[in-house]
Amino acid sequence: MHFTSEQHLDDGVLEREFTLGEIPGILWTPASAPAPVPLILLGHPPLGLRKMYPRLVARAQHSAAQGFASATIELPGSGDRPRWPAAEQARADLRREMEAGEPVSDEIVDALILPLVEKAVPEWQATLDALLPLPEIGGPVGYSGGVISIGIRLAVVEPRIVAAGFFAGSFVPRAMFEEARQVTIPLHVLLQWDDEGNDRQAALDLFDAFGSKEKSLYANMGGHTGVPEFAGDAAAQFFTRHLK
Repeated sequence: MHFTSEQHLDDGVLEREFTLGEIPGILWTPASAPAPVPLILLGHPPLGLRKMYPRLVARAQHSAAQGFASATIELPGSGDRPRWPAAEQARADLRREMEAGEPVSDEIVDALILPLVEKAVPEWQATLDALLPLPEIGGPVGYSGGVISIGIRLAVVEPRIVAAGFFAGSFVPRAMFEEARQVTIPLHVLLQWDDEGNDRQAALDLFDAFGSKEKSLYANMGGHTGVPEFAGDAAAQFFTRHLK
């Protein structure tokens, strides 16, 4: 891991950009909390770190106020990383079906999500390998948001992650439902009840499939961009309960 820049944000949070091989990432650490601190991995959709930065930094600052470090990485084929033609074709196929008002086929969902999970999860694990030895990071580790299928796979295969907060509703391959049954860590799942781009029943079915003994579904009225501010407070309470 190589840190390429750093800056202190207005609230005292230290933001450092890094590279891990070809993978860009960002680490945020609180200035006021005594080190070492627990770590939350901030997932996001494959739209590019620069485009997602305003939302990511807001989440990181909220976490820092609770005494957590946060980190994120660029997903394969996104941002400045090398193009991924197969993923671009899958996204184009998805847009075409949605614009035509047709149900999105299982084949397109599989082509869009499953290769991304296979590539992204080992990269998140390599990021953990690099971050946890830092003196300011102590663990335990949580995972928050992003492509829910990536979170599911991480919850199954990565024992260093002890709790996860998921954003329900992104397209989920049928194969991931079987993996969801293997998830046992505590879960906090956020669902926007009127999310125009997602299948509410599929989100409810996925929540039912999770094997965790402790799992909470936090549903709010409104569309995809209508998440109320207090929903972040509920997620913070969840991570405080399980990471401290």
